[in-house]
Amino acid sequence: MIATQRRQKILALALPIMGGMLSQSLLNLVDAILVGSLGETVLAGVGVGGYAIFMLSALVAGLSSGVQSQVARRQGAKQYTQLALPLNAAILLALMITLPLSLVGWFNSSWLVAKINPTTAVQTVANDYFQWRVISLLPIALTLSFRGYWHGIQKTGVYFRIIIFTHTLNILLSIWLIHGGLGIQALGATGAALGTSISVTSGALVWGWLTWRNARPNGFLNKSPSFTLLWSLVSLVAPNSLQQFLFAVSYAVLFWFLGQISTASVAVGHVLVHLSLLLILPGVGLGMAAMTLVGHSLGENNQEEAHRWGWEGMRLAAIILAFLGLPMLLAPEAILGLFLHQESLIELGKIPLMLTGIMITLDSAALVFNQALQGAGAHRSVMQISLSMQWLFFLPAAWFLGIYLQGGLIGIWVAQLAYRMINSVVFVRVWQRRRWQGLKV
Repeated sequence: MIATQRRQKILALALPIMGGMLSQSLLNLVDAILVGSLGETVLAGVGVGGYAIFMLSALVAGLSSGVQSQVARRQGAKQYTQLALPLNAAILLALMITLPLSLVGWFNSSWLVAKINPTTAVQTVANDYFQWRVISLLPIALTLSFRGYWHGIQKTGVYFRIIIFTHTLNILLSIWLIHGGLGIQALGATGAALGTSISVTSGALVWGWLTWRNARPNGFLNKSPSFTLLWSLVSLVAPNSLQQFLFAVSYAVLFWFLGQISTASVAVGHVLVHLSLLLILPGVGLGMAAMTLVGHSLGENNQEEAHRWGWEGMRLAAIILAFLGLPMLLAPEAILGLFLHQESLIELGKIPLMLTGIMITLDSAALVFNQALQGAGAHRSVMQISLSMQWLFFLPAAWFLGIYLQGGLIGIWVAQLAYRMINSVVFVRVWQRRRWQGLKV
């Protein structure tokens, strides 16, 4: 396959994924805009509550990549009647994990948010927000499982259409419930949480209906997963979920650092993190497309093509992320002004936002090769690299520069810039060593 055809194919898979993921992150930013007008305490509380739910949902995040890598490998091997068996196993795992986790989260919410932020007023907002978000853990897990299946069979446009429906509903519900109207009193941050939970549940129901209609010939819910398959999925899901969970915990620690500086730093940090998560999504989308194509090529026993897919995704990601980071360097005040309504907060976030524009470009290799390695079944290696970089480098550096040396928000963001750069170098080296080519899933 020539380079032009390769770019066209990876973009055809990645663009719907990017669109869906961008809509999801844009929704978080819309929530920030809506509650931002209620003051920095409410904005900080939503940020803390959001990261608390991020930690719990991270425990099932591996379902998506686990299902996707197994389905892609089966499709490459032309095992069409068995394509949906990994999805069946994922649904069983989702039920086993999220139902008890939701109960634990609901009854221990005040303890959890108190560990992230020491301010009582922020904790009150965060507790209410978190409790009404945690009820949607099962729909989140099911959505991840369905997404992994449809991405694995290279029908990524389905994800884009469903996510647009889900988040359009979320925006409408959030505006209504946050500010009130039509007989409903204004619920503030609680309204934002309710709007999200209702829309995520609605989206999961649409996923289930569509999969039922289309995937029955592939074994969806008409064949029980074997213990071997279930264990194989657990071996893929566990490293990725642990990685995502500890990644989420690392951000909770980051927000604890910010809380030691000031409530203003927490509010600004909330906006900066969501902006960075929004702008790296094209890289993540290209990585997820590479994950499918790498798994498919390995299923066909074509290791060289699998290797090229990773590099093609990385090159495209670097170009796109550099373009998206440019406005953050040229007009940081204008961007921050969309979310922050005090000049002091905008000034506080100006330099960190400019650093964010640089770091997302440096992050492109890590974003793509992280996903591509999971497509090859190297979930454990990805986990080891990611956790080592986060916990042994980034967090100590953030504490040293931001807290110990009193560099504040800027010091923490300088540490994050260095972390993203080194992380990408490590992932490039692992990809080039090619040990992942002999793995089985």
